Amino acid sequence: MRTHAQAVVIGGGVIGCSILYHLTKLGWREVVLLERDELTSGSTWHAAANIHGLHDSTNISRIQHYTMNLYKALEEETGQSCGVFQPGSLYLAQTVEREHQLRLQAAKAKLYGMNFHEISRDEAERLHPLVNFDGIRCIMWEPDGGNVDPSGVTNAYAAGARQNGAEIIRFCPVTATEQQGDGTWIVRTPKGDIATEWVINAAGLWGREVAALAGIALPLQPTEHQYFVTETITEIAALDRRLPSVADRDGEYYLRQEGKGLLVGAYEKDVRFWAEDGTPQGFGHELFADDLERIEENMMRAIDRVPAVGLAGIKRVINGPMIWSPDSNVLFGPVPELSNYFCCNGIIPGFSQSGGMGLLAADWIVAGETRYDMFAWDMARFGLWADKSFTKARVGDQYANRFKIHFPNEERTAGRPMRKRPAYDFQKDLGAVFGLNYGWEHPLWYAPSPEMRETEGFTRQNWWQPVGQECKMLRDTAGIIDIANFAKYLCKGPGAQNWLNAVFANTVPHAVGRSCLTPLIGKNGGIAGDFTVTRVAEEEFWIIGSGMAERYHKRFFKSVPLPDGTTFESKTEEMCGFNVAGPKSREMLQPLADTSLATQDFSFMRSMWMRVGGIRVLALRVSFTGDLGWELYCAAQYQPRLLQTLLQAGDAVGAGPVGSRALMSLRLEKGYGSWGREYSPEYWPQEVGLERLCKTEKEFLNSQAVVRTLANEPREKLVLLALEDGPTNASNADATGGEPIFMDGKGVGRVTSGAYGYCVGMSLAMGFVKGVKPGDAVDVMVLGQPHRARILHEPPFDPQGLRLRG
Repeated sequence: MRTHAQAVVIGGGVIGCSILYHLTKLGWREVVLLERDELTSGSTWHAAANIHGLHDSTNISRIQHYTMNLYKALEEETGQSCGVFQPGSLYLAQTVEREHQLRLQAAKAKLYGMNFHEISRDEAERLHPLVNFDGIRCIMWEPDGGNVDPSGVTNAYAAGARQNGAEIIRFCPVTATEQQGDGTWIVRTPKGDIATEWVINAAGLWGREVAALAGIALPLQPTEHQYFVTETITEIAALDRRLPSVADRDGEYYLRQEGKGLLVGAYEKDVRFWAEDGTPQGFGHELFADDLERIEENMMRAIDRVPAVGLAGIKRVINGPMIWSPDSNVLFGPVPELSNYFCCNGIIPGFSQSGGMGLLAADWIVAGETRYDMFAWDMARFGLWADKSFTKARVGDQYANRFKIHFPNEERTAGRPMRKRPAYDFQKDLGAVFGLNYGWEHPLWYAPSPEMRETEGFTRQNWWQPVGQECKMLRDTAGIIDIANFAKYLCKGPGAQNWLNAVFANTVPHAVGRSCLTPLIGKNGGIAGDFTVTRVAEEEFWIIGSGMAERYHKRFFKSVPLPDGTTFESKTEEMCGFNVAGPKSREMLQPLADTSLATQDFSFMRSMWMRVGGIRVLALRVSFTGDLGWELYCAAQYQPRLLQTLLQAGDAVGAGPVGSRALMSLRLEKGYGSWGREYSPEYWPQEVGLERLCKTEKEFLNSQAVVRTLANEPREKLVLLALEDGPTNASNADATGGEPIFMDGKGVGRVTSGAYGYCVGMSLAMGFVKGVKPGDAVDVMVLGQPHRARILHEPPFDPQGLRLRG
């Protein structure tokens, strides 16, 4: 066994073996995988191992497509069979909402060159004569869908890794992981210790226990999960081909051929949690007792759709464990608080994603960044606030609603509220409907009556008009927006200016009271973040960024050493804030302020400490609404008092509270991008209009990478589009993000975010396009159907910035 390695992978399931294999494909040879038992122990061996390409997330679709295409190439490379069956998959829609989802996925498939399209009932009956298609609104066909052999795939990855020089040690549990002073690790086992640069936790059911060895608490919870295989079905035995799988997600089951019978699995409402206090060390290839009564309702729906299921006997039942994260996505990436500790835990559709996960993990470890923006998977999306009770509640909800559609703007309530700001109860009394933002409850919109509850769907919902009223109130008079969810940092000390200049692309302000906008640059020269930096004293700066990305950004900040005597700390929990914006915001605030708010005294992009209603606040003359406004930050304990003061002052001018849904509409009217949507490491500064903020004459984090990207022509450009009404059955909807953009039938781009612009009378979308220009007409596939759109020359609201700077 090696005593030194570039990386040690802990866990010999399909994911661990894939990561090992992909590391060797990128040239790492001194890599080791440690497995406590036999390869595939835990949850890999009993997986149903279905594979499919399409996902609601574009980037997850990309890596699932990569994974599906990899298996046959892996067989050729290694000589190890992956047991690939690709008879295709039928996707059924029983509801209008599911039809919208499938049509949108079909449009994405066309854009990205994937094979997923609608077929007729006659064609579907020919493909799968055992299915009763009554009540089905539309049928989509994925020719490459199917399943693989779990053990075959795992052993193929292992064989490929061994061929490339990797070492795999079975029956070798890890007993300790100890970080050294230089950031490297010692991994201790009964067979000896290994000194390694990287530790990779891919321990599956034991991910929590392995993480705990390094002092990490991962939000993971296992559940039981059942599927069964029928005896031989005469009609199947008589066929000379394999039947396609059936994805009837409205029926809440999955179904495919297994041998000469059918395999049927279900995600039932009666969830059974397992190993809440830790996965037993001795667990390996065991299963739980059969409990088919719990999935009886799902089984009956499967029998209604495929009557042959009800006529066949049950050959075997698999009831085994799966381990989930709170949102059912993998916990992926380096732990921000440690050096060189990588997690890949809580994977559910492992055989659809294994290749892509291995590829992206190897990208991140070897090259320092993934090729796709995968924040939806990044473990940094959760913090310590995601405790055991929250995790259990969310996992229960995710399991029971596994096949429920994730609608745009949807906010699930399980496990909430977790973290509440001091003004929470006050805002609730005002009618606030809350969403979740990195554990915090945050006002989305204000319901006009106490009995009004938010509805969900792809079309405009019951909150559409109240949000419009909030937008119009702010544009006509003023509005008060809770911005406590913004991340807030304080950097102070004699080296603060130099350190911030070494981190951020823009030059931070030289003068006290000045603010600037600045990108944070990723390893490959893309936009890893966007921030406002404000100098409030000679050696003191406040930095405002994305709240949901605070833990994510910690990786970047810690990569630049702080000078002696200089500190950098988060103030997000200690400070709250409100944005007061609109044409009468100055009139509203001036009587409360202890200083002049006149333009000549407090101009755009200036800041100062001041008092508002006797409360000390840091005031920044900026507004994400694109309107005249101030951001006001106060100590958290004064948040309710500040809100009450602002509301009382607002009464005099007709102002009131405004939620974050309205803010999204208002910023689109102004054409402002948002991190995680328009700004991400995938996009270069010149593609999103931030190149002027990259001061390449100085050295800063990843400055050489951005110099290289800036030397290139943009691959695509961020634009703002105005949409017309689409087909009658899709006209009551707006783009929300992910919709493909076509021109004359050719894919030219995709939407990153969208909403109705209430104050300009337009349905708006931002997105990336290539080969088109302002003024051109394109089709945006809202609900998968073409909506005519025009690429705008300038934002429809205040394009010259006269109100913003007034």
